[in-house]
Amino acid sequence: MDIKLAVLIDGDNIPSAYVKEMMEEIAKYGNPTIKRIYGDWTKPHLTKWKNVLLENAITPIQQYGYTQGKNATDSAMIIDAMDILYSQKVNGFCLVSSDSDFTRLATRLREAGMQVYGIGEKKTPDPFIVACDKFIYIEILKQQADDDTAGSSGSKKTTKPNYDTITPKDIRFIAHTIQDLADDDGWAFLGDVGSLLQKKQPNFDSRNYGFQKLTPLIESIKDFEIDKRESGNGRFKLVYVRNKQRKTRRRKK
Repeated sequence: MDIKLAVLIDGDNIPSAYVKEMMEEIAKYGNPTIKRIYGDWTKPHLTKWKNVLLENAITPIQQYGYTQGKNATDSAMIIDAMDILYSQKVNGFCLVSSDSDFTRLATRLREAGMQVYGIGEKKTPDPFIVACDKFIYIEILKQQADDDTAGSSGSKKTTKPNYDTITPKDIRFIAHTIQDLADDDGWAFLGDVGSLLQKKQPNFDSRNYGFQKLTPLIESIKDFEIDKRESGNGRFKLVYVRNKQRKTRRRKK
């Protein structure tokens, strides 16, 4: 099924520097048939956006700030989202913002059976993150772009990659998820583990820790063991994971 997505961008709240990488990320999840960005285009801080709109076929929506201190952009974006929902032209939404004001909108869209993806900066409040099916940090897309640029130019990076460090809390979270899906021998299919991790914590992403895929992230953690099995037709490997069994010492009698 071709998933049609409505991409709605809060221009007042999102930087324009990595819009190309952002649109490439969105394309992984569906076909962005509606692409709109909201803001007061008379304001100078949106000037940088104007240069990338045509390149990415994003339609600017003008919204004047009628009242000082009130964000009219949020209201316009919410109204449009509901109009698109009732038009039944899309299967899902991508809400691009770091603003918690869109928490209720994300919740309402999911209640209507829509798939909801969120994209924003790491400063995004947790309520908006957990209201989405999946949430992607812009910082990770920036880091990927910087890595690709450094790799293609052959230059050595002078700045340390801004990846998160895997913490004991993260490891426990993964371990509990594996246990939820494990068979009698403790093995769980890694594809199912990844899906459940995402459901439990929408912003969980192996790229946050510097790994493009979940498998190498799991392999890097000594608490887990991997088993790669032949598929039925032998064309590819099925990856299974389990928590390492702790060896218990026998007491001397």
